[in-house]
Amino acid sequence: MNPDLFQPGLLGLIAIGTALGIVVGAIPGLTGAMLIALSLPLTFAMTGEAALALLVSMYVGSVSGGLITATLLKMPGTPASVITTLDGHPMAASGRPGRALGLGIGASLIGGLVSWVFLVLLARPAATWSTKLSPFDLFALVLVALVSIAAISERERGGLWRGLFSALLGCLFAMPGLHPATGQPRLTFGFVEMNDGFKLLPVLIGLFAFNQIIQDALKPSGSPKESSASQARDSLFLPARDWLRQIANLIRSSVLGTLIGILPGIGANVGSTVAYGAARSLSKEPEKFGTGCDDGIVASESANNATVGGALIPLISLGIPGSVIDAVLLGAFVIHGLQPGPLLFRNHPETVHMVTGSFLLANVVMFFLMLGAARWLVKLSRVPLSWLAPPVIVFCVVGSYALANRMFDVWMMIAFGLFGFIINRLRIPLAPFVIGFVLAPLAEENLSAGLMASGGSWLPIFTEPFALACLVIAATAAILSIRQSAK
Repeated sequence: MNPDLFQPGLLGLIAIGTALGIVVGAIPGLTGAMLIALSLPLTFAMTGEAALALLVSMYVGSVSGGLITATLLKMPGTPASVITTLDGHPMAASGRPGRALGLGIGASLIGGLVSWVFLVLLARPAATWSTKLSPFDLFALVLVALVSIAAISERERGGLWRGLFSALLGCLFAMPGLHPATGQPRLTFGFVEMNDGFKLLPVLIGLFAFNQIIQDALKPSGSPKESSASQARDSLFLPARDWLRQIANLIRSSVLGTLIGILPGIGANVGSTVAYGAARSLSKEPEKFGTGCDDGIVASESANNATVGGALIPLISLGIPGSVIDAVLLGAFVIHGLQPGPLLFRNHPETVHMVTGSFLLANVVMFFLMLGAARWLVKLSRVPLSWLAPPVIVFCVVGSYALANRMFDVWMMIAFGLFGFIINRLRIPLAPFVIGFVLAPLAEENLSAGLMASGGSWLPIFTEPFALACLVIAATAAILSIRQSAK
């Protein structure tokens, strides 16, 4: 672990980032992606290591914070906490909110620690292995990521096609700018500002912050009532025998969450769903699930926190974001002059140690902060959104303008906010769009490099073993998803 992590300044940043993440995660309607996107401009004056320590801590806190309102109000603060409501709220409503929160907070810590072990053990080997990949191999790998995020975007009928359409839209919006092979401007429509394409930061702020403000402004007024269960005084601290009974569930769910987090575009909500299903299938009393069962809370919360560490593995070792928040973090790497992948381990090993160490410390800080403040954090859900909107709008404008000191980026932020609002109303998911927008340039760059190396021949993509395997995986995933969507 990087010894610089224990400097008071960095420890303070980790504590602040984790606390802000918990607060945002506990407020329904606010997301970690919004928090990190808004905070990214504030890191311009920081070193890359300090900025990433702050943002990774926000990531950890935002995923964990959602369990508070999910348990006490049956209002998941984040999508990752939806499954927690199934058993967390019935337990809290039955007069045991302390036990429900204690189980969730403890399971979140264990899930984070297990995924940290995987992160430390697998990130460098994955990066070393990636140096042996050809441009065609990398192109095929990115293609798998694009198919994965589109395929799992929605489960209901027709959701696959909306996900694919959203991913293709993201790829389309990534095309304006200079061609990676020829350097010629394309799709700039005569605007000099478009020579660099759409900047990632204004796009993210528009889609996740300004878009949310528009949605909140159109919602009927009113605030949720605080659950009477939150007034109970049962203990957050569980006896050791209760945790010993959960050992197998904790390890299984944490490993499942980590593995699912590694898969591009899957997300914490899918990780918690799979772990919950596994726990119920292996339980001797499956009928208790959904009525306030310990196993259900532990499975959901350990898995969704473990997906965070899992998602960081492809991000820092391959430069491939596994979720929307990881896409924002990828932007943070790039803005601070750091390129995730094998070169990061070679040229900036201290950055890798900072990310892994920050993730570990953020999970520990999250545990103690949530134990100390759980009973009061639920009150945050009663803050009127009208109070939050003005400062958020100011941060949106200032953050977009500060990137290059030009109003063009502010107008683009507003335009993408309106665009995000429209596609949300059309039930088109945002996650595939963002992943497509981030990965399309990477795919095009590697495809162009591969074609130039092969003299314009496409044959190597079908003859190189890894590239062919990735194409088969992508095609299989697409076919299975199409069949599932048609049912």
